[in-house]
Amino acid sequence: MGAMGSTDTMREVRRIDLSNFATRQADIADQLWDAAVDVGFFQLENHGIEPAGIDHAFEMAERFFALPDDVKAKYPLKKAVNAGWESRAQVRPSTGTPDQKESYQLTRPHMGDLWPTESELPGFRQGMLAFERQSWEVSMRVLSCFAMKLGFGPAFFERAHDQDAYSYQSTLRLLHYFAIAPEAQDQLGLWRAGAHTDFDCLTLLYQRKGQGGLEVCPGKEMEAQAWTPIEPHDDVITCNIGDMLMRWSDDRLPSNFHRVKNPAAGEYSGPRYSIAFFAQANRDAVIEGPARKYPAITAGDYLNQRIAANFKAY
Repeated sequence: MGAMGSTDTMREVRRIDLSNFATRQADIADQLWDAAVDVGFFQLENHGIEPAGIDHAFEMAERFFALPDDVKAKYPLKKAVNAGWESRAQVRPSTGTPDQKESYQLTRPHMGDLWPTESELPGFRQGMLAFERQSWEVSMRVLSCFAMKLGFGPAFFERAHDQDAYSYQSTLRLLHYFAIAPEAQDQLGLWRAGAHTDFDCLTLLYQRKGQGGLEVCPGKEMEAQAWTPIEPHDDVITCNIGDMLMRWSDDRLPSNFHRVKNPAAGEYSGPRYSIAFFAQANRDAVIEGPARKYPAITAGDYLNQRIAANFKAY
């Protein structure tokens, strides 16, 4: 999956309108299901988070990444609980090279002393927690639709992602992809993020217009390596199905490969910022599909298995 492959601009990444959700849920569920089964990626509009709130979250992310490295290093990533800061530390098996980015993970029960101080970043903690909560609410609306289609109760996934439990392991991730010098664009064999699937149930990705690079390759296209660019827009949230929900759906909902490519010659090569929310079921939640295709497993054990399998060579 580390090859460049080809580009397929004909594949549709559908937009789903979440307005009037309470009265339109059945119709929205049908649209989400069809989009997820087809490509595994879709975009949400009228999702309920104000544009000003998203802009503010990006402003806070940029302020964090603008801190000196020695300040950010006071809040290092704790891999066991997925919280804290890392830089050029994630090596994808698809490429064998570090992703060209830095990131800061917020996982509610495990932040402890990993928050920048108020003097370093005024309002950062309060603002990020509020935005994480909004992202959780949107993801739970989407997951309630998949629960409906799978024959689970409407609050099934909300209970499995209980924010008040210490076993909560959903994560808000701030991402900064480093600028690429234009003269180096044709020489780099690196990736901003190598091809991978997500381990969670559902990913919400916030992107900035003009800062592209995200591409998806549905499973049926893996041999052909036909990648579809997903154009970023400020007013939509890009979503994808993760490995956890694929298992929970007995493989009916696909978790597909995606990547962030380095800019080609002539493309925008400045810094790229994005924010991802990974809805991962609580560690003690039990994953078992309606058809019981796979043995029941806790989300904590499943996540550990996926991490071990994916990164065993590194």
